[in-house]
Amino acid sequence: MKTDLEKVAAIIDRYDRHCDGLVSILHEVQHEFHFLPEDAVRMVAEFLGLPLVQVYGVATFFKAFSLQPRGEHTISVCMGTACHVRGAPNVLNEIKRHLGIEPGENSPDMKFRLETVNCLGACALGPIVVIDSEYEGEVNSGKVKKLLDKHKAAVMEKVHA
Repeated sequence: MKTDLEKVAAIIDRYDRHCDGLVSILHEVQHEFHFLPEDAVRMVAEFLGLPLVQVYGVATFFKAFSLQPRGEHTISVCMGTACHVRGAPNVLNEIKRHLGIEPGENSPDMKFRLETVNCLGACALGPIVVIDSEYEGEVNSGKVKKLLDKHKAAVMEKVHA
């Protein structure tokens, strides 16, 4: 996949090529490409006049950034203690079964990425599943297919809109 460097340049220009915008620039680049492509990171460093190692340092420090391609939509399953005792492992197994992937992997069509997190801070609503930034509480194995189907339908609506 070739990176559209014109899009990267436009993102950098929105921040007046100023290094104070580094995290925001990386965030926008990742939003555009679903990860931080190497050539984009190099361009960011060059345009901002920063050492490449500094830009990579920021990109690898924050867990929100990825140097590897990610699925378009992220599904996070909370595995914290409260969610765990309320059935999060069963929820995770059901999601894995439906998507055919393990945590840390992308679906073959690159539509979804599955991740586990240690705590989402909504323990009373556990087990919690977050799809992109939409929280779903009290998820159980029986709700997984409906939840995934609902989200897939919403994705298709956006594609056809």
